[in-house]
Parts: sequence; structure tokens; C-alpha cells
Amino acid sequence: MKRNWQPEELVEYWTLLPNELVLLVHKNPQNRLVFALLLKFFQLEARFPETDHEIPSVVVNYVTQKLSISPSIYQDCNWQGRSIKYYRKKIRELFGFREATVNDAQELTDWLTEQALIYELKFEQLKLAAFDRLRELKIEPPTLSRLERIVRSALHSFEDKFFQNTVAQLSSQTLSQIDNLFQMHTTESDSNFIVSEEIIESVELSVWNELKLDPGRIGVESFQREIEKLSILRQLDLPVGLFTTISTKVLQQYKQRVVVEYPSDLRRHPESIRYTLVAIFAWLRSQEIIDNLVELIIQIVHRIGTKAEKRVDQELLQDFKKVNGKTNLLFQMAEASLQQPDGVIREVIFPVVSETTLKNLVKEYKSTGNAYRERVYTVMRSSYSRHYRRILPLILEQLEFRSNNDVHRPVIQALELLKKYADSNQRYYDITEDIPIQGVLRSGWQELILERSSDGDIKVNRINYELSVLQALRDKLRCKEIWVVGAYRYRNPELDLPKDFEVKRTEYFQALSQPSDVEEFIADLQQQMQSALMQLELGLPKNKYIKIKNKGQSRICLSPIPPQIEPLNLFRLKTEILQRWPTTSLLDILKELDMNERLLIETVS
Repeated sequence: MKRNWQPEELVEYWTLLPNELVLLVHKNPQNRLVFALLLKFFQLEARFPETDHEIPSVVVNYVTQKLSISPSIYQDCNWQGRSIKYYRKKIRELFGFREATVNDAQELTDWLTEQALIYELKFEQLKLAAFDRLRELKIEPPTLSRLERIVRSALHSFEDKFFQNTVAQLSSQTLSQIDNLFQMHTTESDSNFIVSEEIIESVELSVWNELKLDPGRIGVESFQREIEKLSILRQLDLPVGLFTTISTKVLQQYKQRVVVEYPSDLRRHPESIRYTLVAIFAWLRSQEIIDNLVELIIQIVHRIGTKAEKRVDQELLQDFKKVNGKTNLLFQMAEASLQQPDGVIREVIFPVVSETTLKNLVKEYKSTGNAYRERVYTVMRSSYSRHYRRILPLILEQLEFRSNNDVHRPVIQALELLKKYADSNQRYYDITEDIPIQGVLRSGWQELILERSSDGDIKVNRINYELSVLQALRDKLRCKEIWVVGAYRYRNPELDLPKDFEVKRTEYFQALSQPSDVEEFIADLQQQMQSALMQLELGLPKNKYIKIKNKGQSRICLSPIPPQIEPLNLFRLKTEILQRWPTTSLLDILKELDMNERLLIETVS
């Protein structure tokens, strides 16, 4: 029960009604107080307090005030006598409850075992669910320690059944592959020495340890290492629907348990537990690796473009000189050319427009427009063909891309074309091939990628087209217009919706407080953005904590904001902790709570 009660809450929940006051007749002040507190406590919690400390002092003061009794009487109340047992019996009869039996405990254990997945194996939530279940059945809960044992028993029963069912779905080949992950890799020379288990852990099972590592720096090598990990995990050949009915949050709990355990600890587990834990790890780790591969694709393609632009910009900035009055110079050059059409350029043009000015004009043109794009694309193509093109066969072989929208089918078709020519040495695609252009090539880049032969036919250079397809793929992956089979973050977006979304579409939109009409949603979003921008425009000049600079890299300067007023509930929480444990701070309590929760999860697991 909570410790802090507002005055209006005390009136609503702890005021004795006339029919309840009748039950207090012919009782001495001490018994009246005990019976009143037990009655209202049971009315709220559907259980009785195990000790007198469960009832907050503010509640005791309120009830004693209403009963015209001194609060000091509460300290002399006997909570273990026969009167207490009699009062509990009468209150149970009043509300139609009964005491829990051994059969009730077993039925509650079975029910909690079935509900374990719904509450994601969380101990506290299952305990609250048990209280609600007993209240619904009008059964007085057992003691708190007894109820916690029932919850732990239910969790253990669920896990035992879950482990057994999972192993039953794994083939003998899969079990053998899992055992291979834990084989010791030692040389003949090593066998002549006696080493400790800790040293063995550090040198053996390099494959298992490699599977748990992060991708590392962005690059081709990182991509290749991730592909190797994915190949090892796919060799386990786990059934497709092995864990589709289990929440990812639940699976993550087991995965964290595997990650922190030494291989020797995993070997000591019973086979059902060991195989299930490794299968869960492989299931989730393969999803993470696929997500990592997609992230690497996005970052590598972005790096190719940004590095090319940076390199070209640096080259152009060294030579760039802006030429003013280009229209007037063009007029002077045209006039001089018309007056002496047969003259020599050095004798006719250079006296009007110097050679240096013409060179600057050429440099300025190359730094803008199509010339700039062509230069950037040339650098991108060179970087891709010489280094990054090695990852393309791995992408096409290991990842399966799909889309739920026909608008984005050209990119999928382009990937299929790339896969078809993956082992070919042809420079151009066959003219007979149906090569997707719209939706794949960026606008303004087609003239740089498409080439014309001497007879007028359009030829598509494979390297140029591959780079364009990867750029289009990056854009579609980022907004999930294209998704990847086996991924988690980049999974099918339809899986993000509840299974009954189409049936309960209106209810879900109401729960989200969002309109079902897309036009109304867009209009509301635009209005919010306009209001936010207007507030920024009007408030920025008057905000004394923000300064806009004209020089330097950090143009927006933020001053420290004064500390906010401490919330009232936080102050009450600190006060209560200080009263109970004078030498303990709130931060210590939170740290201890987090540590106990982790230990509890490990114990239950």
C-alpha cells in the first residue's frame, strides 16, 4: 500500500459509511480501531495487512480522528490475538471471500504459468496479476512470502516446459552444430601443459566469442566479418517459426543471460536449457547481424558520396575564383569575334578578356552545375569500383530484400538484375535486358550513367548502374519502403501493427488519439510544425539564454538554464526515506532496487 495519501483520497477511501459504523458498536476503542482499519484495508487491497507497519500513519491518524480515538491506542493494538482472527473471518464473510486452500495455490500456479508470456516473465507484474486473479475469485491471498513462492514456481514451470518444447523442435543436426560451437580448440603443444580454466576460456571458443562481438569500424572488412558470423548462425538451421510466438522482450532476457555466462557455465547446464539458450542467442543474434549489415550498407553508400563530395570540394576550393560581370565579358568577347571573325584568339580575344579571366571562368563552371555533379560521380565511381564493389556479391547472396508497395518494385527488380550478372565480366548489360530506370536512377544523373553507342543504342554500364542501385536501396531502407527478410529493425513494417489492426482500426486510432483520415493527420502535423516554427521565430530574439553568433563553428550559443523546482512527490519520497533510513539516499535505494531486480531475474531464470 502506498505511504502518501492526499486529503481528498483519505475522505474517499478511508471514511467509514453508516452501515460500516454499525459493525463497530459494542467494541472498545482499541478493537473499534483495529476492526475499522482491517475493514477499509481489505476493501482496498482484498487482503489483510501482515504487520501493523503496512498501514500508513497518516491513515491511522485520519481514522482515529473520525472515531474520536487517541492515535496512541494504535501502538498498543494486538495483531496476533484471537480477536484479530475473528475480525478477519467476519470481514471475509462480509465481502464474500474465503481463505485460500492447497488446491487454490496449485490452480493459481497453473494459471500464472499460462499467463507468464503475457506478462513477459516479469516477477512483479505476475505477482500483481496473482492478486487480481484471487480478488476476482474472491479468495483471500496467502502471505506475501507464500505468494512469491507460487509466482517463482509458476515461472519455473513455464521455463521447464518452454525448454523441453524448444529442444523437441530442434533436429539432431542442429543439436550437433550447437555442440560444435563449444568444442575446445587446442593444439598438440598445448596438451603438454596444465592450464587453468580461466586461461582456457580466453584462448578457446574463438568462434563463440566472435559471434558476440560488434561490427567495429565501417568498412569492407567489417562487412565481411558480419557475413561470416551470419553464415555460422545459419548453419545451425533453426526452424523458421521456432520463436515466433514468444515476445522479443522475453527472448532478450534469455539472450542477456547467455552473453554474460562463460562457455564452461553453459556446458554445465542441462541439455534442454543449454540448447534452448544457444538457440535463442542464435535467433536474436542473426537478426542483429542482419540489421548490422543493413546499417553498414547505408553507412558505406553514404560514405562513398560524402567522401567524393569532400574531395571534389577541396580540389575546387583551391582553384576557385569567382568572376564578376560574366554577361559583360561575354558581350565583349562576342563583339570582338564578330569584328574579326578570321583573327587569332590570342590577338582578338585576349586583349578584351585576359587569359587569366578565362581560366577562372572555366574553373567556376566546373565547380557548379552538371560539371560539378559529373566530377563527384567520377570520384564516387572510382572509389566504388576499386574498393567497395567487393561487398556487392555478399549483399546479393546473403540478404533478401522485399517491398510491400509496387511503387518500389523497380529497385527490387534492379537488385535481381544485379544478382543475375554477379558472376559476369561484361562491362555493359545486354540490350535485351529489361533494365529499370525510373525509380532507380536519380534525377539529373541519367545523362551521366546512360551511354550511347555509335549506332544510337543506349548502353548501361554495370558499375555505374550498380552504384545507382545501391544509392536507391539506401534511401528505401532508411524509410522501410524496402525491408529485409530475417532482420528485426529493418523487418516487414506490417509486423509492427497488431494482428487485428484491420478489424479494430478505429479503436487503435482512438487509443492513439490520432485521426483515421490521412489528410486530416497531415494537416494537423503541418499546423503543429508551423506553430512551432512561429514560436521559435518570435521567442528566439527575446530569449536571454540563447545567442546567435556570426562567426565560428558554433553559431548558436546556449546559456545554462537555472535548476527547476524540485517536484513535490520527489520531496515526499526523499523525506520518507530519510525518516526510515537516515543514512541512505534516494540514489542508493534506486541502485539497490535495480541490482535486486537483476538478481531476481537471474534467479528465476
